[in-house]
Amino acid sequence: MQISRPAGAPAPFKLQRNERGWLRPTDDYLRLFLLRPELAPVSESCPAELALHAALLANPSAVVPAAGLQALQDADARESYTLFLRFRDGLQAAGTLEAYYLGLFPRSGEGRINIPPLFIDMVAEAITRNLLADSGDVYEMRAAEMLFRSQRISTQDGQVLSGDRDTLDMLNETGGLGDIGRFLAEAKAPMPDINMRVLSDDNAPDFLAARDKPGQHSFLLDLTHEVSNDLSHGLVLTMIRARSGLKALAGVLQKWVQHFLGVAVSIRPLQKIDDAAWRWHVGLDAEASALLNDLYEGREVEPARLQRLVSLFRLDFADPLEMRADVAGKPVYLGLMMNAEGVLRLKPQNLLVNLPLRQAV
Repeated sequence: MQISRPAGAPAPFKLQRNERGWLRPTDDYLRLFLLRPELAPVSESCPAELALHAALLANPSAVVPAAGLQALQDADARESYTLFLRFRDGLQAAGTLEAYYLGLFPRSGEGRINIPPLFIDMVAEAITRNLLADSGDVYEMRAAEMLFRSQRISTQDGQVLSGDRDTLDMLNETGGLGDIGRFLAEAKAPMPDINMRVLSDDNAPDFLAARDKPGQHSFLLDLTHEVSNDLSHGLVLTMIRARSGLKALAGVLQKWVQHFLGVAVSIRPLQKIDDAAWRWHVGLDAEASALLNDLYEGREVEPARLQRLVSLFRLDFADPLEMRADVAGKPVYLGLMMNAEGVLRLKPQNLLVNLPLRQAV
């Protein structure tokens, strides 16, 4: 999905901020969904589908009677429009993207997702874009993509690198040449080199220039930890990576918590948990949640599984009084982990649902 936003605009997609800084949906925003391949008409679309799509493009808030959906000849098209209308109506009823997102993931754990994951990712993308609207930190911009796009993790020359999964899979399959690339691959013809660059100060202008263009997810993020060297006399020299993707991700997650929950926290990367009074943890993905639960309960964990842990983080509340009384002042440990196929699917909603808040938000 490509996003175009004029410089200085308050929020992406011509979304409007309310007094809290949350985003109100607009017709222009809803049109983005209607223009997606999942909803855009194709050559085989029936007249009823063409008419419905044209009517919704003209007025995305238009009421669509049940008979209008049943008139669609293609069952997949009926389902796609049913899901879109459910999403649209829920978003408009919530009033803001943030309120809708929180409604999908209530702290009670009783939520039920009945819209496509793609729609959730698009909402998260709009929110994170808004969070970083005034930021000039390209590392945070790239790290923010991890909140709504799956990543592939690899290790090269001692670096832990995060790359956009869909982009890498497409490049591996087609060499970046689309259908022509697939034809070359099937013919076993030479394929062009894949041009994926690790984000750095030197190529940061290229990242910004490509950010809203096709193929913009072509920069790798360095998630390598800081390096500690043991010196004599019990001293430890810690070498901090000046442009750490882990530090950038921590900064984005801090903003995410503040924006949604109104709670100030600090988050920093951590190499290990060395805390006899460990009281609370949150996995930033399904794999990390399971691993931290096992470690907390003292279960034995296979070394190969531990090696899939990308990073730990320590989260501290600026005001311990905003925490549950039984854990007030204690750190919250976070985990980030790839699966056995090297894919990392971060779930930012976990921070909103599982932090030990003094009261529900």
